[in-house]
Formats: sequence, structure tokens, C-alpha cells
Amino acid sequence: MTMFAFPVDLSNDTNGTVQAIVPDVHGCHTFGDTRAEALMLAVDALDTAFAHIVDSNLDLPQPSPARGRPVVVPSVRATLKLHIYDAMRRRKMRKSELARRLKVKPFQIERLLDLMHNSTIDQLDAALRALGVRIKTTEAA
Repeated sequence: MTMFAFPVDLSNDTNGTVQAIVPDVHGCHTFGDTRAEALMLAVDALDTAFAHIVDSNLDLPQPSPARGRPVVVPSVRATLKLHIYDAMRRRKMRKSELARRLKVKPFQIERLLDLMHNSTIDQLDAALRALGVRIKTTEAA
């Protein structure tokens, strides 16, 4: 399981909607008309919650075991940015150091870590490589 796969608690709300709460991520909750919609919207809620965490320079929360609950993961772009953010924190690397390694201006690293900014996959890949991070993928059998 990926380090960003978070279990979701689903419950029927009194007004007929389904509430989705990601208990491991403070403030991450949403509603949908169906369970499927609530889970889909939980991805957006997760991206938003993680954007706040990154903006506040906080440690990333770790997911608890799913124990039969459905899980959600951030969007692909947000997941890549979170891997960059996590690697920088673990290495105690400043944004200016990553900018130097990538030969870019520091404001570009701000954008790279902004989960709502539409960074290109090439930019994210370059940053991951500069940090020595490899994303593991699996192929379907």
C-alpha cells in the first residue's frame, strides 16, 4: 500500500447524503449524494488538506490500517508533490538547495510544492530525481 492511502469512514447523514471523513488527516471530510461520490470528493478534500499541511510546513500524517474501510489517495500530481515535500523534510533540505540543484529560481520551488499549482510532470520528475526519490509502481498481472 502506498504511504498516502488513507482509510475513509463513510456514514449516512441525516439529510440523505453520505459523509466521508479521513480520520488520519485533520479537517479532511466531505459529503456526496452516494458512497461513490463521497469517495471521489474525498480525493479533492485530501488534496486540500495536504495543501494546508504543506503550506504550514507540518509533518505529513501517516495512514492508519484500513481494516476493511475504503481508502483514498491524493491526486497523482499531489502525490508526486508530497513525495518531494516529504523527501525534502527527511533530508532537512531547504527550498533554496533544491532550486540550486535544479538550476531554477526559488519561486519555482514554491510553485513545485504548491499542491494547487499545475506543475508539469517533467518538473516533478526532475525534482524527484534531484532528491534521489524513486516512485515504485506495479504492473497488473
